[in-house]
Amino acid sequence: MPSLKEITSKLRKYEIRMRKVINSHMQGDYKSVFKGSGLEFDDVRPYQYGDDIRSIDWNVTAKGQGTFVKTYKEEKEQSVFLLLDVSASQDIGSEGKKKSDVAQELAGVLALSAGKEQSSLGLMCFSDQTELYIKPGKGIQHTYRIIHEIFNLQPKSPRTNLNSFIRTAMGMIKKKSIIILISDFIDTDYEKSLKSMARHHDLIVIHLVDTREKKLPGLGIVPMRDKESGRVIWMNTSSVLFKNKIETIYTKNKKNIEELCKKNQADYLEVPTNEDFVPSLIRLFSLRNRTTKSSA
Repeated sequence: MPSLKEITSKLRKYEIRMRKVINSHMQGDYKSVFKGSGLEFDDVRPYQYGDDIRSIDWNVTAKGQGTFVKTYKEEKEQSVFLLLDVSASQDIGSEGKKKSDVAQELAGVLALSAGKEQSSLGLMCFSDQTELYIKPGKGIQHTYRIIHEIFNLQPKSPRTNLNSFIRTAMGMIKKKSIIILISDFIDTDYEKSLKSMARHHDLIVIHLVDTREKKLPGLGIVPMRDKESGRVIWMNTSSVLFKNKIETIYTKNKKNIEELCKKNQADYLEVPTNEDFVPSLIRLFSLRNRTTKSSA
Protein backbone atom coordinates (compact mmCIF):
# COMPACT_ATOMS: atom_id res chain seq x y z
CA MET A 1 0.00 0.00 0.00
CA PRO A 2 1.52 3.40 -1.01
CA SER A 3 2.07 5.97 1.73
CA LEU A 4 -0.26 8.94 2.17
CA LYS A 5 2.54 11.17 0.84
CA GLU A 6 2.83 9.10 -2.36
CA ILE A 7 -0.95 9.03 -2.82
CA THR A 8 -1.39 12.79 -2.36
CA SER A 9 1.54 13.49 -4.69
CA LYS A 10 -0.18 11.48 -7.46
CA LEU A 11 -3.55 13.14 -6.78
CA ARG A 12 -1.98 16.62 -6.87
CA LYS A 13 -0.65 15.94 -10.37
CA TYR A 14 -4.19 15.12 -11.52
CA GLU A 15 -5.58 18.21 -9.81
CA ILE A 16 -2.93 20.51 -11.32
CA ARG A 17 -3.69 19.15 -14.82
CA MET A 18 -7.37 19.93 -14.36
CA ARG A 19 -6.78 23.39 -12.91
CA LYS A 20 -4.45 24.44 -15.75
CA VAL A 21 -6.99 23.52 -18.44
CA ILE A 22 -9.97 25.00 -16.62
CA ASN A 23 -8.14 28.24 -15.83
CA SER A 24 -7.06 28.67 -19.45
CA HIS A 25 -10.59 28.14 -20.79
CA MET A 26 -12.76 29.59 -18.04
CA GLN A 27 -10.80 32.68 -16.96
CA GLY A 28 -9.82 31.19 -13.65
CA ASP A 29 -13.36 30.40 -12.47
CA TYR A 30 -12.30 26.89 -11.49
CA LYS A 31 -13.89 26.82 -8.07
CA SER A 32 -17.48 27.24 -9.28
CA VAL A 33 -17.76 23.47 -9.70
CA PHE A 34 -17.91 23.38 -5.92
CA LYS A 35 -19.97 26.52 -5.50
CA GLY A 36 -22.93 25.22 -7.52
CA SER A 37 -25.68 27.78 -7.85
CA GLY A 38 -24.61 29.37 -4.58
CA LEU A 39 -28.28 29.83 -3.71
CA GLU A 40 -30.62 28.57 -1.02
CA PHE A 41 -34.42 28.83 -0.66
CA ASP A 42 -35.61 32.07 0.93
CA ASP A 43 -39.33 32.74 0.28
CA VAL A 44 -42.07 32.72 -2.39
CA ARG A 45 -43.59 35.52 -4.47
CA PRO A 46 -46.34 35.76 -7.13
CA TYR A 47 -45.38 34.50 -10.59
CA GLN A 48 -44.37 37.21 -13.10
CA TYR A 49 -44.18 36.98 -16.88
CA GLY A 50 -40.77 35.66 -17.89
CA ASP A 51 -40.13 33.66 -14.70
CA ASP A 52 -38.64 30.20 -15.19
CA ILE A 53 -41.48 27.70 -14.75
CA ARG A 54 -39.01 25.38 -12.97
CA SER A 55 -39.02 27.85 -10.05
CA ILE A 56 -42.78 27.51 -9.48
CA ASP A 57 -43.63 26.27 -5.98
CA TRP A 58 -46.37 23.81 -6.81
CA ASN A 59 -47.26 23.11 -3.17
CA VAL A 60 -48.08 26.78 -2.53
CA THR A 61 -49.70 27.24 -5.96
CA ALA A 62 -52.00 24.25 -5.32
CA LYS A 63 -53.68 26.16 -2.47
CA GLY A 64 -55.55 28.17 -5.13
CA GLN A 65 -54.39 31.68 -4.24
CA GLY A 66 -52.45 32.16 -7.49
CA THR A 67 -49.18 30.96 -8.98
CA PHE A 68 -46.08 31.43 -6.85
CA VAL A 69 -42.36 30.99 -7.52
CA LYS A 70 -39.55 30.28 -5.10
CA THR A 71 -37.02 33.01 -4.35
CA TYR A 72 -33.48 32.37 -3.25
CA LYS A 73 -30.69 34.12 -1.40
CA GLU A 74 -26.97 33.70 -1.85
CA GLU A 75 -25.33 31.09 0.36
CA LYS A 76 -22.22 32.10 2.24
CA GLU A 77 -20.81 28.59 2.24
CA GLN A 78 -21.39 25.48 0.17
CA SER A 79 -20.91 22.01 1.63
CA VAL A 80 -19.57 19.22 -0.56
CA PHE A 81 -20.27 15.55 0.20
CA LEU A 82 -18.45 12.65 -1.45
CA LEU A 83 -20.62 9.51 -1.45
CA LEU A 84 -18.47 6.51 -2.38
CA ASP A 85 -19.68 2.99 -3.23
CA VAL A 86 -17.28 0.49 -1.62
CA SER A 87 -19.28 -2.71 -2.21
CA ALA A 88 -17.61 -5.81 -3.66
CA SER A 89 -18.81 -5.12 -7.21
CA GLN A 90 -16.20 -2.33 -7.25
CA ASP A 91 -13.45 -4.95 -7.00
CA ILE A 92 -13.61 -5.74 -10.71
CA GLY A 93 -11.03 -4.86 -13.36
CA SER A 94 -7.35 -5.22 -14.10
CA GLU A 95 -4.66 -4.75 -11.45
CA GLY A 96 -4.41 -1.10 -10.49
CA LYS A 97 -7.42 -0.23 -12.66
CA LYS A 98 -10.24 -1.87 -10.76
CA LYS A 99 -13.37 0.19 -10.27
CA SER A 100 -12.37 0.55 -6.62
CA ASP A 101 -8.93 1.95 -7.61
CA VAL A 102 -10.44 4.51 -9.97
CA ALA A 103 -13.15 5.42 -7.44
CA GLN A 104 -10.52 6.08 -4.77
CA GLU A 105 -8.48 8.30 -7.08
CA LEU A 106 -11.57 10.18 -8.29
CA ALA A 107 -12.73 10.80 -4.73
CA GLY A 108 -9.21 11.76 -3.69
CA VAL A 109 -8.64 14.35 -6.41
CA LEU A 110 -12.11 15.83 -5.85
CA ALA A 111 -11.35 16.06 -2.13
CA LEU A 112 -8.11 17.93 -2.91
CA SER A 113 -9.93 20.29 -5.26
CA ALA A 114 -12.68 21.02 -2.74
CA GLY A 115 -10.11 21.53 0.00
CA LYS A 116 -8.14 23.96 -2.15
CA GLU A 117 -11.27 26.08 -2.62
CA GLN A 118 -12.03 26.06 1.12
CA SER A 119 -15.30 24.18 0.67
CA SER A 120 -16.71 22.36 3.67
CA LEU A 121 -16.09 18.68 2.77
CA GLY A 122 -17.74 15.51 4.11
CA LEU A 123 -17.46 11.82 3.20
CA MET A 124 -19.79 8.82 3.30
CA CYS A 125 -18.70 5.35 2.11
CA PHE A 126 -21.35 2.68 1.67
CA SER A 127 -22.14 -0.94 0.77
CA ASP A 128 -25.53 -2.16 2.01
CA GLN A 129 -24.71 -0.18 5.14
CA THR A 130 -22.85 3.01 5.99
CA GLU A 131 -19.21 1.90 6.15
CA LEU A 132 -17.75 5.29 7.03
CA TYR A 133 -18.99 8.80 7.80
CA ILE A 134 -16.82 11.88 8.22
CA LYS A 135 -18.74 15.06 8.98
CA PRO A 136 -18.01 18.18 6.88
CA GLY A 137 -14.94 20.18 7.77
CA LYS A 138 -12.28 22.45 6.30
CA GLY A 139 -8.52 22.64 6.20
CA ILE A 140 -5.66 20.62 4.75
CA GLN A 141 -5.52 18.20 7.68
CA HIS A 142 -9.21 17.41 7.26
CA THR A 143 -8.66 16.83 3.52
CA TYR A 144 -5.70 14.50 4.20
CA ARG A 145 -7.75 12.60 6.76
CA ILE A 146 -10.49 12.00 4.18
CA ILE A 147 -7.96 10.82 1.56
CA HIS A 148 -6.32 8.51 4.10
CA GLU A 149 -9.66 6.97 5.06
CA ILE A 150 -10.70 6.50 1.41
CA PHE A 151 -7.55 4.54 0.58
CA ASN A 152 -7.42 2.49 3.80
CA LEU A 153 -11.06 1.56 4.35
CA GLN A 154 -11.80 -2.18 4.62
CA PRO A 155 -15.57 -2.56 4.03
CA LYS A 156 -17.45 -4.88 6.38
CA SER A 157 -20.10 -5.93 3.84
CA PRO A 158 -19.68 -6.98 0.17
CA ARG A 159 -23.29 -6.17 -0.78
CA THR A 160 -24.93 -3.05 -2.24
CA ASN A 161 -28.15 -1.28 -1.28
CA LEU A 162 -28.21 2.05 -3.10
CA ASN A 163 -31.81 2.81 -2.19
CA SER A 164 -31.26 2.37 1.54
CA PHE A 165 -28.02 4.34 1.51
CA ILE A 166 -29.41 7.29 -0.46
CA ARG A 167 -32.31 7.52 2.00
CA THR A 168 -29.85 7.37 4.91
CA ALA A 169 -27.69 10.09 3.35
CA MET A 170 -30.74 12.28 2.75
CA GLY A 171 -31.63 11.97 6.42
CA MET A 172 -28.13 13.02 7.49
CA ILE A 173 -27.48 15.81 4.97
CA LYS A 174 -30.12 18.36 5.91
CA LYS A 175 -28.64 21.47 4.29
CA LYS A 176 -28.60 21.78 0.50
CA SER A 177 -25.17 20.59 -0.61
CA ILE A 178 -23.18 19.55 -3.64
CA ILE A 179 -23.31 15.75 -3.55
CA ILE A 180 -20.91 13.71 -5.69
CA LEU A 181 -22.14 10.12 -5.87
CA ILE A 182 -19.52 7.66 -7.20
CA SER A 183 -20.80 4.15 -7.97
CA ASP A 184 -21.15 1.49 -10.66
CA PHE A 185 -24.94 1.55 -10.03
CA ILE A 186 -25.20 -2.23 -10.25
CA ASP A 187 -28.37 -2.39 -8.18
CA THR A 188 -32.13 -1.99 -8.52
CA ASP A 189 -34.99 0.06 -7.07
CA TYR A 190 -32.94 3.15 -6.23
CA GLU A 191 -34.38 5.49 -8.87
CA LYS A 192 -37.02 7.14 -6.66
CA SER A 193 -34.48 7.91 -3.93
CA LEU A 194 -31.94 9.25 -6.45
CA LYS A 195 -34.63 11.49 -7.94
CA SER A 196 -35.40 12.87 -4.47
CA MET A 197 -31.71 13.54 -3.82
CA ALA A 198 -31.44 15.43 -7.13
CA ARG A 199 -34.45 17.58 -6.19
CA HIS A 200 -33.07 18.55 -2.79
CA HIS A 201 -29.36 18.86 -3.58
CA ASP A 202 -26.93 19.78 -6.37
CA LEU A 203 -26.21 16.21 -7.48
CA ILE A 204 -23.28 14.96 -9.57
CA VAL A 205 -23.48 11.29 -10.57
CA ILE A 206 -20.20 9.59 -11.55
CA HIS A 207 -20.88 6.20 -13.15
CA LEU A 208 -17.91 3.79 -13.05
CA VAL A 209 -17.78 1.21 -15.83
CA ASP A 210 -15.34 -1.63 -16.52
CA THR A 211 -14.95 -2.64 -20.19
CA ARG A 212 -16.02 -6.21 -19.40
CA GLU A 213 -19.42 -4.92 -18.31
CA LYS A 214 -19.91 -3.65 -21.86
CA LYS A 215 -18.37 -6.52 -23.79
CA LEU A 216 -17.11 -9.70 -22.12
CA PRO A 217 -14.37 -11.58 -24.03
CA GLY A 218 -15.32 -15.01 -25.38
CA LEU A 219 -13.61 -17.49 -23.04
CA GLY A 220 -15.89 -20.47 -23.58
CA ILE A 221 -17.70 -22.07 -20.63
CA VAL A 222 -16.21 -20.63 -17.46
CA PRO A 223 -17.21 -20.34 -13.77
CA MET A 224 -18.30 -16.83 -12.78
CA ARG A 225 -18.52 -15.68 -9.19
CA ASP A 226 -20.91 -12.94 -8.07
CA LYS A 227 -18.67 -10.67 -5.99
CA GLU A 228 -21.48 -9.66 -3.64
CA SER A 229 -23.30 -12.96 -3.08
CA GLY A 230 -20.33 -15.30 -3.53
CA ARG A 231 -22.48 -17.58 -5.73
CA VAL A 232 -20.71 -19.37 -8.62
CA ILE A 233 -22.46 -20.13 -11.91
CA TRP A 234 -21.11 -21.58 -15.18
CA MET A 235 -21.65 -19.41 -18.26
CA ASN A 236 -20.84 -19.84 -21.95
CA THR A 237 -19.12 -16.48 -22.53
CA SER A 238 -18.68 -17.24 -26.24
CA SER A 239 -22.43 -17.51 -26.79
CA VAL A 240 -23.90 -14.74 -28.95
CA LEU A 241 -26.99 -14.79 -26.73
CA PHE A 242 -24.85 -14.26 -23.62
CA LYS A 243 -22.82 -11.45 -25.23
CA ASN A 244 -25.99 -9.67 -26.38
CA LYS A 245 -27.50 -10.00 -22.91
CA ILE A 246 -24.43 -8.45 -21.27
CA GLU A 247 -24.41 -5.53 -23.70
CA THR A 248 -28.18 -4.98 -23.36
CA ILE A 249 -27.99 -4.87 -19.56
CA TYR A 250 -25.16 -2.33 -19.67
CA THR A 251 -26.86 -0.14 -22.30
CA LYS A 252 -30.21 -0.15 -20.49
CA ASN A 253 -28.61 0.67 -17.12
CA LYS A 254 -26.59 3.57 -18.55
CA LYS A 255 -29.62 4.98 -20.41
CA ASN A 256 -31.82 4.80 -17.30
CA ILE A 257 -29.29 6.67 -15.15
CA GLU A 258 -28.60 9.31 -17.81
CA GLU A 259 -32.29 10.00 -18.38
CA LEU A 260 -33.02 10.16 -14.67
CA CYS A 261 -30.22 12.70 -14.20
CA LYS A 262 -31.31 14.78 -17.19
CA LYS A 263 -34.95 14.94 -16.06
CA ASN A 264 -33.95 15.99 -12.55
CA GLN A 265 -31.17 18.46 -13.44
CA ALA A 266 -28.35 16.34 -12.04
CA ASP A 267 -24.96 16.13 -13.75
CA TYR A 268 -24.02 12.71 -15.16
CA LEU A 269 -20.52 11.51 -16.01
CA GLU A 270 -19.51 8.03 -17.14
CA VAL A 271 -15.93 7.04 -16.27
CA PRO A 272 -14.52 3.89 -17.95
CA THR A 273 -11.81 2.33 -15.77
CA ASN A 274 -9.44 1.81 -18.71
CA GLU A 275 -9.32 5.52 -19.62
CA ASP A 276 -7.67 8.60 -18.12
CA PHE A 277 -10.45 10.20 -16.04
CA VAL A 278 -8.92 13.69 -15.96
CA PRO A 279 -10.35 14.82 -19.36
CA SER A 280 -13.79 13.62 -18.21
CA LEU A 281 -13.56 15.65 -15.02
CA ILE A 282 -12.40 18.68 -17.02
CA ARG A 283 -15.52 18.40 -19.22
CA LEU A 284 -17.67 18.19 -16.09
CA PHE A 285 -16.00 21.22 -14.49
CA SER A 286 -16.30 23.22 -17.72
CA LEU A 287 -19.97 22.34 -18.16
CA ARG A 288 -20.80 23.36 -14.59
CA ASN A 289 -18.87 26.63 -15.02
CA ARG A 290 -20.87 27.48 -18.16
CA THR A 291 -24.15 26.51 -16.48
CA THR A 292 -23.36 28.56 -13.39
CA LYS A 293 -22.46 31.63 -15.45
CA SER A 294 -25.50 31.39 -17.73
CA SER A 295 -27.85 31.11 -14.74
CA ALA A 296 -26.20 33.89 -12.76
